[in-house]
Amino acid sequence: MAFLAARLGRIKPSPTIGVTQKAAELKAAGHSIIGLGAGEPDFDTPDHVKAAAKAAIDRGETKYTAVAGTPALRQAIARKFKRDNELVYTSDQITVGCGGKQVLYNALMATLEPGDEVVIPAPYWVSYPDMVLLAEGEPVIVPCAAARGFKLNPADLDKAMTRNTKWVILNSPSNPTGAAYTYVEMRQICDVLLQHPRVWVMTDDIYEHIAYDDFRFVTPAQVEPRLFDRTLTVNGCAKAYAMTGWRVGYAGGPKHLIDAINMIQSQSTTHTCSISQAAALAALDGPHDFLIERNRVFKERRDLVVAMLNQAAGLQCAVPEGAFYVYPSCAGVIGKRTPAGATIASDEDFVGYLLESAGVAVVHGAAFGMSPFFRISYATATSALEEACQRIQRACAALA
Repeated sequence: MAFLAARLGRIKPSPTIGVTQKAAELKAAGHSIIGLGAGEPDFDTPDHVKAAAKAAIDRGETKYTAVAGTPALRQAIARKFKRDNELVYTSDQITVGCGGKQVLYNALMATLEPGDEVVIPAPYWVSYPDMVLLAEGEPVIVPCAAARGFKLNPADLDKAMTRNTKWVILNSPSNPTGAAYTYVEMRQICDVLLQHPRVWVMTDDIYEHIAYDDFRFVTPAQVEPRLFDRTLTVNGCAKAYAMTGWRVGYAGGPKHLIDAINMIQSQSTTHTCSISQAAALAALDGPHDFLIERNRVFKERRDLVVAMLNQAAGLQCAVPEGAFYVYPSCAGVIGKRTPAGATIASDEDFVGYLLESAGVAVVHGAAFGMSPFFRISYATATSALEEACQRIQRACAALA
């Protein structure tokens, strides 16, 4: 009898974490590696947030908290939803988890039965399908063409719906493409969702505050209040506040769903770290002016990377609206041969070639459900990005 659970056979390790680990190993072995795989801001956590965490330690806030999060943090989250998204939640309609990832996972574990379907637009964040599979659901992948800016076609969404559809997962701005839905585009998606009253909406808004060129963020329940009672609005502190390691995510939704999510959490982590919750409260209620400067830097990096990749032979890179990723096509290098004589047959081959020959670590598009593309995170030093893009240009020019 096998010792490990059969469910492990349904999933695979996170490719983004794998790339990051491999890059770290090569660096440790003395190789010159520029890692562009991790979705992690290189900025530090703001000082007022760190100060709040230290003060919480000094006050002795080191004990268990409520499963759903401290009352003070849930109240701050309610204020945030009202201030930023025009959504009104009470504290018992809010849950706090160990990162947005745990909130998403808890929600799927609390709601999916075997055979339930979850519609996921592709390209998608690598964890969405695997979390659905772990919860014994079935991912239904809907490709979103590059020609449409990697955004979901409302007609394709409608076609993907069946009697078994339980959730639609939306992510705007998107990981891995940076694509973000305008009000009109989100309105069209909401119109389809209104026609399917049994289907719930899980919206991952983690990149809400990282957007460029006067883009105005909207979330589904804000655009269409009639979806409010069947929407889980998920967000977190990791990206905007550079708090990836603090592990604080949160969501607002109907009380019966939040209660179910809390029940799952009560038997896993119990609650999020008390010190991290104190830091998150300060992040949400504190000053946000630092976001302007950070987004200015991110935009400069985006423009640099897009321009340099478009100068590389065989690559084509669109300009994203938000987040800190680009998702260039490498269709122009498929079928070419490396100086060592190997054929580039896939985007996975191409990113392997970049790592081995150029010392640049990126993630292949197949990991996100759409090939032949690859993802670059530009949440790193501008000088490193420029050097990495020069290496990519040289690597592409060496292909025959």
